[in-house]
Amino acid sequence: MLQELTIDNLAIIKHLTLEFADQMTVLTGETGAGKSIIIDAVGLLAGSRGSQEYIRRGEDKLHLQGQFAIPTDPALDHLLDTMGIEHNDGTLIISREIYRSGRNTIRVNGELINTTMLRKIGNHLVDIQGQNEHQRLMQPETHLGMLDQFAATAVQPLLAKYQAHYRDYVKLKTAVEQKQANEQQWAQRLDMLRYQVKEIADANLKPDEEDALTSERERLAHYQQINNALQQAVTTFNDGEAPVLDQIATVMDAINNIADFDDDYDQLSKSLNDAYYALQDVANEAGRQLDMLEFDDDRLNAIDQRLTVIGDLEHKYGDTVNDVLAYYTKIKQELNSMEEAADDSNDLEARLKKSTAVLRKLGKQLSQARQHAAHELAKRVHQQLQELYMAKADFEVHFANHATDQFTSTGIDDVEFYIRTNPGENMGPLAKIASGGELSRVMLALKTIFAQNEGVTSIIFDEVDTGVSGRVAQAIADKIKVIAAHSQVLCITHLPQVAAVAQHHFLIKKTVRDNRTTTRVTVLTVPQRVNELARMLSGEKITRLTKEHAQELLEMAHPGTKKD
Repeated sequence: MLQELTIDNLAIIKHLTLEFADQMTVLTGETGAGKSIIIDAVGLLAGSRGSQEYIRRGEDKLHLQGQFAIPTDPALDHLLDTMGIEHNDGTLIISREIYRSGRNTIRVNGELINTTMLRKIGNHLVDIQGQNEHQRLMQPETHLGMLDQFAATAVQPLLAKYQAHYRDYVKLKTAVEQKQANEQQWAQRLDMLRYQVKEIADANLKPDEEDALTSERERLAHYQQINNALQQAVTTFNDGEAPVLDQIATVMDAINNIADFDDDYDQLSKSLNDAYYALQDVANEAGRQLDMLEFDDDRLNAIDQRLTVIGDLEHKYGDTVNDVLAYYTKIKQELNSMEEAADDSNDLEARLKKSTAVLRKLGKQLSQARQHAAHELAKRVHQQLQELYMAKADFEVHFANHATDQFTSTGIDDVEFYIRTNPGENMGPLAKIASGGELSRVMLALKTIFAQNEGVTSIIFDEVDTGVSGRVAQAIADKIKVIAAHSQVLCITHLPQVAAVAQHHFLIKKTVRDNRTTTRVTVLTVPQRVNELARMLSGEKITRLTKEHAQELLEMAHPGTKKD
């Protein structure tokens, strides 16, 4: 449930903070006052696409923040845990900033996330129904998804099983088609991969081998220079008429004898002792290296040959040994796949035939589950339409199977909603037959049904009552009120009947100050609600009769309500 919303620099809104309660909150006001901007803000916090165009003129960024009480939803809990978002207190604070530079910063309970992650969270928190939902109903390609949403419990396991097998089927079908399309190219590729895999495998490369061989080659190639240097070091330190270490030892003894006379002399003595023993270690190590040093012409030739092999492979397959090994892993996997597919062309086609049969069976099972669900959906939509004064309307889910073995990722069904609004007429596509007002009622009927299957706690209706009036408007109001008994509802409307059933009423107005337009929101008291409902009934001229009618609407929606 949305508890609080803060908006800064969004379109014409400079700053706005709103607190929301449960049940139904209605937003009314003249066209262009900023009602839909508030809904846009909620949509952005739920992961909808943002752009620089939303930023108020003259500002560098917009900032939004919403506090949501999260529902009891294991799927949402798992999602938040996966993202590393703390939610032990049952609250989510979502903030989003959009900059003119294009930067988009999103945080949930202090954790940085991206828009895709926010959209996944938002799907569990908010469901926005508006004119775009009418457009969805006008698009037959969306109807299958709606049916699957309604029958999620029965359909989703079958769909998941079908789609898992479909992915394997597509791989097999692609392999067969590629092989049939160009047998020669396939064979050439197979031969090349086999040659390359064998060449790299025979080389038996090691990740750090090249560096080690290069270092060893340097030592062998410069044997004489290394030998002379080590010999000179050993002789200078330890041999000759005046070995360096002996001379330093003499000096060290002399300095040690005066070390007690002064701290500076003592420090000098310590430094000299450290230097002497360090040089002694150097002399010993030089002697050890000299003893180990030997020249092996055969080894040098072997190293040169090995480095040549490595260089040839790097020239063909990568800049370094690691690149060559990575390439080897890649082509080895491709070769394995091709060899499996190339074992026997008839075997590959037999596997595809078997996969096709299994997928056909799974597709029929999925289709049967959908058709069963479609009958239940049609029955429930008809019941809802009766309550919305479309009692004579008939609704059905029309199925058109794909051509034989024409599978898609969603199954073998083409689904479209059909309706008959007048007795004696033929059933026809909803998108072609229903009027704007009828679309509104069908959409609301579907939403009432779907809301019972969803875990979303905040449902937003953005002018879903377009194109209706009179008793139909009252029926829509009653339907939304029923939904609000189970979920928080935020509703933008121009119908007084809908506005009257809300428990909370926000009036949205535009104001101009210093030649800048901004939006102001007022939480209406009962007397103020009566005046606003009267305005919605009659326009700018409010009469005693319209106010009495407005008062009557409120009392009908909330028995016991009296004007203060």
